[in-house]
Amino acid sequence: MGAVSGRSREARKLFAPLGPTYDRYAALLSFGQDPRWRRYLVSRVRARPGDRILDVATGTAAVAVELSRRTGCSVVALDQSPEMLETARQRVARAGLAGRISLVQGRAEQLPFEDASFDGLTFTYLLRYVEQPAETLSELARVVRPGGTIASLEFAVPRGLWRPAWELYVRAGLPLLGRAVSPAWGAVGSFLGASIRDFDRRFPPARTRDLWHGAGIRDVRSRRLSLGGGVVTWGSR
Repeated sequence: MGAVSGRSREARKLFAPLGPTYDRYAALLSFGQDPRWRRYLVSRVRARPGDRILDVATGTAAVAVELSRRTGCSVVALDQSPEMLETARQRVARAGLAGRISLVQGRAEQLPFEDASFDGLTFTYLLRYVEQPAETLSELARVVRPGGTIASLEFAVPRGLWRPAWELYVRAGLPLLGRAVSPAWGAVGSFLGASIRDFDRRFPPARTRDLWHGAGIRDVRSRRLSLGGGVVTWGSR
């Protein structure tokens, strides 16, 4: 897993310009659901003061800040993008949490940490951007102590009556709104629908649970949010 994959390079290039505006427009373009999903993700993590949690694909450190504020834990926030980490650094400083949140540039596929060195782990919108999701999950699980919580947030494709409305939005509405914000957001708006749809096809819920079990994660549960547009999955190492 030494070489950077094409998917990872694509993600870094796509999101590099978005750091300063990411939180504002991620909330706007998701109709306020993205922050809600992140808060629910944090609520699934069993952590307390003194615990050390790893937040992978931290982006602007939204989950890391919420984790530390809610539980008093310390967080190592990791992302492959130096541009996103710069925005994260500013957010952590504004929150007054520089003493509890440290920022590290690195890749989920090859974590620079010892086995069982964290009490829990979170990751957000990650597995669509790696070539080998099963191997990446095993690498994430490797650094969590037995009994620690692992939790993730990912986009999902709604089922049933809500599928046509979702398709209309991601095929037409999201690209149009993204272009109205900036060319960079237009590129993201055009990219996301196909990316989410492709991952859902390759890794439907049952297969996703199998990936987690195969990585040695127990008691795996998931909850679809916002009419199925997002899914939080969690379990125990």
